Amino acid sequence: MAEHLTIAIDAMGGEKAPDMVVQGVEIAHKRHPEARFLLFGDRAKIEPLLARHKTAAAICEIRHTDAAVSDHDKPSVALRSARQSSMRLAIDAVASGDAAGIVSAGNTGALMAMAKVVLKTLPGIDRPAIASIVPTQRGESVMLDLGANISCDANNLAQFAILGEVFARTVFGMVKPRIALLNVGEEDLKGHDVLRDAAAMIRASKLPILFEGFVEGDDVWAGAVDVVVTDGFTGNVALKTAEGLARLYTNFLRAAFRSSLLSMIGYLLARPALNKLRARLDPRRYNGAMFLGLNGIAVKSHGSTDAFGFANAVGVAIDMAAGGFNAKILHELQALTPVASVVPAAQEATVS
Repeated sequence: MAEHLTIAIDAMGGEKAPDMVVQGVEIAHKRHPEARFLLFGDRAKIEPLLARHKTAAAICEIRHTDAAVSDHDKPSVALRSARQSSMRLAIDAVASGDAAGIVSAGNTGALMAMAKVVLKTLPGIDRPAIASIVPTQRGESVMLDLGANISCDANNLAQFAILGEVFARTVFGMVKPRIALLNVGEEDLKGHDVLRDAAAMIRASKLPILFEGFVEGDDVWAGAVDVVVTDGFTGNVALKTAEGLARLYTNFLRAAFRSSLLSMIGYLLARPALNKLRARLDPRRYNGAMFLGLNGIAVKSHGSTDAFGFANAVGVAIDMAAGGFNAKILHELQALTPVASVVPAAQEATVS
């Protein structure tokens, strides 16, 4: 690992910025002492915060701008009129080589639009994908795409499989992650043509990856595989449904423990176990959605997170940059077989 690794930070992005950002950077530095940070934003607001956080002040450089992208700005508008914003300048720093990656808790659409235009995609990648770490019964998995691409062809899904596989090796430290396509069933004949063609393409490639075929929705949370690949429409619906179900379960559990005196006593007895469960499912632990496939590291933090959550997003960017994520992607793309050469095989399997 390099002695110093610099990450560009959109210091004005997020509901609690820049306070949350500065505190998060300080936490991230304790975990990653090799990291240095460029903070893009309003100097008058950032300097007093750094004065109170001496550790962060020692490893941060402020690059001033008065402009910032709001949560309500449309991506197209931000792309045209926010070239001097804290978000855009942080992305520019990655493009120029001043930073190894960028982290922002700002407007997701604007961040994706700017990153695609400024950083562009890696050679061999048609579209970037949004990926996120999700908790499972066996630990953690990565799921993509989560909303960047509403519809995908077989090539896109095969490329996403490579992006997710390299991410799992780089960030999780796995030797051979298990990969699967999200489908309505595990059988080879299930699903639409795009899914079957993507599966045939991955199997026909020379990639030394562990492809498990198809998994169903409940397999995602069971941890059946380490990388779950799907289109952005399905992935976003699956993730939001899971988040909503988790909130529903939490509300039901809270109401049950408040329903009677005996239930409240039961809560007191169960509180240590419930605290462990709360920590295990804490969304801040999994904060940091990655824009995979770009010619540069870009990580999106949840806009309402706190310093602990933002520090985790920064940690993801550091791990990806230090692990040579994009170089590994380029190497593996060279072995991917074009989909046109395997589509007939997939169609033949469907008929049989």
